[in-house]
Amino acid sequence: MNIEAIGYIKSEIKKHQLGGFEGKITEIVLKEEYEKALEGLGDYSHIIVIYWMNEAEGIVKLRYRPQGNPNVPELGIFATRCQWRPNCIGISTVPVVEIKKNVIKVKGLDIIDKTPVLDIKPYLPDYDKPEGKIKIPGWTSMLTYK
Repeated sequence: MNIEAIGYIKSEIKKHQLGGFEGKITEIVLKEEYEKALEGLGDYSHIIVIYWMNEAEGIVKLRYRPQGNPNVPELGIFATRCQWRPNCIGISTVPVVEIKKNVIKVKGLDIIDKTPVLDIKPYLPDYDKPEGKIKIPGWTSMLTYK
């Protein structure tokens, strides 16, 4: 498998942190060769950003306590959103603020400066919004998302 970044993140957030991303404007800077691929993306309110959590590369934890919070259970890595995964792929859905040339400005993206971007997809409720009743464990209310 051969995956190459299509761009990178330009953000004021320089190191890993828990929460504090809401309201922050982040730039997704794509390689100039992909500028034409952005045509029509401005017609969507939200995008899904797929990225490589490069600072966690090579660190795999099969079990983890989300956000290191002692009040939540230790879980298998696939039951968390933690970065220390066998493949350090992350996804985030965010609102689009502006698109100019090869730069997409978004709001509230929860990743740090210089993170490699693998792909961008438009958010489509018919595909991306789950059907039925959503179920999540109660302990998730103890996590710091904002």
